[in-house]
Amino acid sequence: MSKLEKKIETKIVRAVNKNVRSSTRKLNPILKSIVGKKVDIAIRNLSFSDKRISKDIKKTISSAVANAENNFQYDIDKLVVKEAYCGKQVVMKRFRARAKGRAAEIMKPYSNLTIILSEQVKKMETHGTKS
Repeated sequence: MSKLEKKIETKIVRAVNKNVRSSTRKLNPILKSIVGKKVDIAIRNLSFSDKRISKDIKKTISSAVANAENNFQYDIDKLVVKEAYCGKQVVMKRFRARAKGRAAEIMKPYSNLTIILSEQVKKMETHGTKS
C-alpha cells in the first residue's frame, strides 16, 4: 500500500440476539439470503417470508439500524447487510414417553444471531476497454 492511498476505516454496526428459539440449521438459509442486500429490501423480504423465525431476524435488523442511526449517525438508506451469521447456544433436552417403557429424546436447540451492517460506499465507474 503506497503513501498516497488512504485507508478508509468504516465503523461496523452490529446487533446480537441471544437465545433465539431455533436451530442454526433453520436460521442459516434465511441469513444467507439477506447478506449483501440493502436493509429495507432485506426487511421487506423477511416480512413476506413464511418462516416463523423471520420475525426475530427482522427485529434484530431493526435493532442494528437503530444502533447505526443513534450511535454513528449513518444514513438509513445507505445501510447494507454486510454479514449475518448464527451460532449454537444451549440445547434443552426433553423426552417423550414411548411404548414398553422406552423414551425418545427431544432436543430443543437455541441459537445466537448476529447481524452486521455497514454503510454503502459509492463506487467510481471506470470506463475501460470492452472485453
